[in-house]
Amino acid sequence: MNLKNVLVFLIILTTVSINGQNTSVIKSDSKNFDPATVLWYKQPAKIWEEALPVGNGRLGGMVYGRHDEEIIQFNEDTYYTGGPYNTVVKGGYKVLPEIQKLIFDGEPIKAHKLFGRTMMGYPVEQMKYQSLANLYLFFNNEEVEDYTRSLDLKTGIVTVKYKFEGVNYTREIIASEIDQTIAIRITADKKGSISFGAQLRGERNDAHSNYATDYFQMDGLGNGQLRLTGKSADYLGVEGKLRYEAQIKAVPEGGTMTMDNATNTILSIKDADAVTLYFVAATNFVNYKDVSGDQKARVADMLAKLEETSFKDVKEKALTDYKKLFDRVSLTLPTTDNSYLPTDERMQKIQTSPDPQLSSLCYNFGRYLLISSSRPGTQPANLQGIWNNKMNPAWDSKYTTNINIEMNYWAVESGNLPELLEPLTTMVKELTDQGAQVAKEHYGARGWVFHQNTDLWRVAAPMDGPTWGTFTVGGAWLTTHLWEHYLYTQDKEHLEDIYPVMKGSVEFFMDFLVKYPGKDWLVTNPSNSPENPPEGKGYQYFFDEVTASYYFTTIAAGSTIDMQILKDLFSYYASATEVLGVDKDFAKQVLEARSKLVPSQIGKDGTLQEWTEDYGQMEKNHRHASHLYGLYPGNVISVNKTPELIEPVKKVLELRGDGASGWSRAWKVNLWARLRDGDRANKVFKGYLKEQCYSSLFAICGSQFQVDASLGMAAGVTEMLLQSQEGYIDLLPALPTEWSEGQFDGVVARGGFELDYKWKNSAVTTLEVLSNAGNVFSFKTDKKVKVLSNGKQIKVKKESKGIVNFKTEKGKTYTVTVI
Repeated sequence: MNLKNVLVFLIILTTVSINGQNTSVIKSDSKNFDPATVLWYKQPAKIWEEALPVGNGRLGGMVYGRHDEEIIQFNEDTYYTGGPYNTVVKGGYKVLPEIQKLIFDGEPIKAHKLFGRTMMGYPVEQMKYQSLANLYLFFNNEEVEDYTRSLDLKTGIVTVKYKFEGVNYTREIIASEIDQTIAIRITADKKGSISFGAQLRGERNDAHSNYATDYFQMDGLGNGQLRLTGKSADYLGVEGKLRYEAQIKAVPEGGTMTMDNATNTILSIKDADAVTLYFVAATNFVNYKDVSGDQKARVADMLAKLEETSFKDVKEKALTDYKKLFDRVSLTLPTTDNSYLPTDERMQKIQTSPDPQLSSLCYNFGRYLLISSSRPGTQPANLQGIWNNKMNPAWDSKYTTNINIEMNYWAVESGNLPELLEPLTTMVKELTDQGAQVAKEHYGARGWVFHQNTDLWRVAAPMDGPTWGTFTVGGAWLTTHLWEHYLYTQDKEHLEDIYPVMKGSVEFFMDFLVKYPGKDWLVTNPSNSPENPPEGKGYQYFFDEVTASYYFTTIAAGSTIDMQILKDLFSYYASATEVLGVDKDFAKQVLEARSKLVPSQIGKDGTLQEWTEDYGQMEKNHRHASHLYGLYPGNVISVNKTPELIEPVKKVLELRGDGASGWSRAWKVNLWARLRDGDRANKVFKGYLKEQCYSSLFAICGSQFQVDASLGMAAGVTEMLLQSQEGYIDLLPALPTEWSEGQFDGVVARGGFELDYKWKNSAVTTLEVLSNAGNVFSFKTDKKVKVLSNGKQIKVKKESKGIVNFKTEKGKTYTVTVI
């Protein structure tokens, strides 16, 4: 690594003071910023997907950074179509045996049609996440100089800077969780230079879509306030019961402020020294069953609190709150000259010359997105986090649970952000409501079940047709996240809290599993391997007379992903009963059932089999890698525990290829990391940057915006540098050649350990361990080590296969020196 670059990287040379806060200034072609934490560009966003995000968990904003007609697009995390509704169809369990028999008898299309007629939830789709508003700022700045647009991940602030007619302008946008506002601060280095118009516009639903147009009203209230009110759209017979209000409050310093009399919607500010704009918004949403809130009172309360403060105070509180989360972890990888280029140029240059620090930037961006879209008390991050500019977004921007929402939270624990799992934990608990009804009415089973999609209203029945809807393990997969939270935090109170959820999921599958004909195996039936049609007897595209459309079916019995998820769920549940000292007899039954789940099989083509039967692949390079769940994020397959399966797994990945959608590539990065191949993981990562990533570092799913891969890549970076899923900690398990030195501080491993470590020449040199739970610390090394705590040497025990361990005390830090 170039020493000069390191020094520049570690010391920010140029800062300015804005209202008492130091904010880094990016100058074109300079090296005065941290390339691991700053996204920057020499031009505004041309399209929404290139805009820069801010968010406080509940409110999201996308900043274009334009100097002539600025647009900041806003979202509120509960603004969905419809209102509380239920998708349960009573009596479906009566035809379940017939569906199962058709599948076992090799009649999948008949089973598909029968499932579609009798067991699909109604309505057939969920509600849509909606765009709330756009703030337009009309400037008279056509040609500008020295333009830069940036997002500093250390502060969460988007900054736009340029010079116009000799005056330097700065625009800062920050989302405050404390004050529940998105604040826009506009300053200039010459008094009386700021003039613009502002309008807060609503979003209209697409008149050509199959749901009713909603309404909104824009008006000015005087005293620098713009207001937007409206309601959610009706959709598929579900009445839109959400009411919302959003306001902009302008606070100019100097100059004049007037309201356009003709429209009463445009606020005009002239000759001001500085201006602050506060955006606040709320709906009447209370919870998934209750919309009795008062959105007007909520907005009034937020504005009243802002009246009592200043932008300086808002910013200081927001920074303190944000940095309390973000600063827990830092990652430094080798820096090159390319690291200081604008982000869009870095993404191009990395294809031909190294820039490892760009991986650090993507890691930090993932953590930033999670902090910005998932706070305690908010909704979980959906397909687009909280950022959506459409009324009819791709895949409804809801919650897809056959990979996507799980990927959103893969890095939450290792990234030292455990409290940000709370929205997901709450959603899973809420899903058990309709999930229990679905278990009873659709399957005649105890417990609760949830499939592949849900929304704000926590519906749980099969949706979107049998091709997708027969994925019965969506809830089980989500439940594994709740157990992982325990593994990382060792929080027994959390485990006691979520234990009924785990048990309910297990109870459902204990009732739902059936014996596979001719084998002593238990399988799920119906089942599917998400979105992937098998190729074999009975599987072909078919015409559905009811919908007058052609379909393919994925319906089968005992898909491999089902078996792997249930192997994890059942073993996690049994472990939970041991920790809590409960339900030991039931746990024995569960482990007995686990032993009868279909074992991992190798197909005739040498790949890990995707279904119980050795079907062919209709789509050879299918985007999902569902049957590799057991390798990652699961804990069924590993290099150490199942070496006989590693080559079949690699062959799956080779056949699927390194391409496909953004989230697919993020999954492949994690899979190759678990296979200990860091260079291949890095290659997939670079391909993602080239083909499935916007210049904003937001991910693309085919041709549509999605947030999952941006978050999943953060997990992938961690998996290359740290793994802890096998009972010990493995440092640098899949280190790419280009990442030969670096430092990772604050990263968390299972067992309740927080680690700071450095490496050089691809080998760990120093390691500090903070024990948050007092467990035995075990890690893999082929070298001798010395361990100190408070200056005293600690006894180290060396086990077989290079595993070293030592006892720890809760709250103490241990220094490990490699000899």
